[in-house]
Amino acid sequence: MTGTVELPLWALVIIGVLALWVLAERLLLPGVRWFFRRRVNFVIEQLNRRLKLKLPTFSLTKRKVLVDRLTYDPAVLEEVRRFCERTGTPWDVALARAESYAKEIVPSLNAYVYLGIANIIARRLIRRFYRVRLAYAEQLGLEKLDRQASIVFVINHRSNMDYVLVAYLALKHTLLSYAVGEWARIWPFQQLIQALGGFFVRRDSGNELYRRVLERYVQMAVEGGVVQAMFPEGGLSRDGAFREPRIGLFDYVLRDFDPQGERDVLFIPVGVNYDWVLEDRRLLRDAGKLKAERKSTWYAMFSALRYLGRRVRKRFRGEWYRMGYASAAFGEPVSLRQWCLAGQLDMRALPREQRIKQTQRFAAHLLERIGEVVPALPVPVMCWIFLSAPRRAWSREALQEAFAAAVERIEDSGSAYVPRRAPPYAVELGLRILKLRGMVKGDDAGYRLVAGERALFRYYANSVVQLLGAPSRGLPGAPARQGARRAGSRRAQRSTKARSMT
Repeated sequence: MTGTVELPLWALVIIGVLALWVLAERLLLPGVRWFFRRRVNFVIEQLNRRLKLKLPTFSLTKRKVLVDRLTYDPAVLEEVRRFCERTGTPWDVALARAESYAKEIVPSLNAYVYLGIANIIARRLIRRFYRVRLAYAEQLGLEKLDRQASIVFVINHRSNMDYVLVAYLALKHTLLSYAVGEWARIWPFQQLIQALGGFFVRRDSGNELYRRVLERYVQMAVEGGVVQAMFPEGGLSRDGAFREPRIGLFDYVLRDFDPQGERDVLFIPVGVNYDWVLEDRRLLRDAGKLKAERKSTWYAMFSALRYLGRRVRKRFRGEWYRMGYASAAFGEPVSLRQWCLAGQLDMRALPREQRIKQTQRFAAHLLERIGEVVPALPVPVMCWIFLSAPRRAWSREALQEAFAAAVERIEDSGSAYVPRRAPPYAVELGLRILKLRGMVKGDDAGYRLVAGERALFRYYANSVVQLLGAPSRGLPGAPARQGARRAGSRRAQRSTKARSMT
């Protein structure tokens, strides 16, 4: 028992590593997990006291449990059976594939990460680039939401910064779960996005099994009360105007909705706008192609880092300017139950062709409601003014008068955001950005648009044409858009409030 045992060095190292692993697993890791679980539970308690829309139990359920529920959902299992019949794939292999899709889709929300690291980074990032404003909040909508209803924020898609902007401005009310494209499925973005409650969507996937797993997850999340954020356009606007709505995710929600059920679904229109969209020139280049070349995620990351590098160099040279305003506006919720009852519709009972037609009509209605609350920021309005008389040399005084007239035209809609309530300051800010980007030339005696940048002018003007009409109509005597007048008449009966979120 007291004899000496000789071991080679490599065996001693292996034994030592195994001993340390057992020690960590049995003694250290449980304590670490307990510490972080305690911190997360504390954050969740604080959140539910502060948020107007509390975190549902679905979001707090362990990810493994949600993956199992989704994989063994009856509708998914039925699709697995059909997949086996179509392809001859063994049941176990097909079920494993469905489980892999479920793991890919189901997020793992970590409230500590959402409110800690991610929130700090997002706040500092977006406020470093923009002056951030909440232009308008529908008081009856956001303050008195039905707590039993499922909430879906529907947002126009101007920039990849939309994810950060809307999540930052909505943080007082709720945490958002985004549908994110495949571009972000690389380490470490995939893990970070899942920790923030996002789920990945394969665009234009023809895989029926994958689509059924995605459909059931969206329906389970809506039924579970998860607050979701969707982009009806399905991608970034290439020319600044709204794109045709993509109805895939909407169809998943509508086809399973019971108008007589206990839970309603409220769609909250959110309009976003920027004085300077980071990707504007690249989007315009893509708009001129019949089919835009799909760049890799690494290329997109490299381009973003290169752009940030240029901005950092400007900072050190003393040439740093924030890129104007970034603003969002939350509109009046659209009740899916009321919409179905008004049209005497039960989407579950409709044939596919009729259901798709009604879904397209509903998505178009949501886009119109989003357009009514898109903030009219200085640069978009200035671009609209320059395009209304493209050959004219505008004096500073004429620009201020035209800007004031444009704001007066749309102020009843509740969308116009005028910095400091002073058109002269808005014109000054707009001119500074336009001159910085080489879009206008001249001096106070007369500013003209640069002909080679007319497409960029149209890009920004297109974000407010639904409020001001086509630029060719000009300002004098031109009536406001009918939709804006309707929005104004509805909001004239309620108090509005513009709030700064700096």
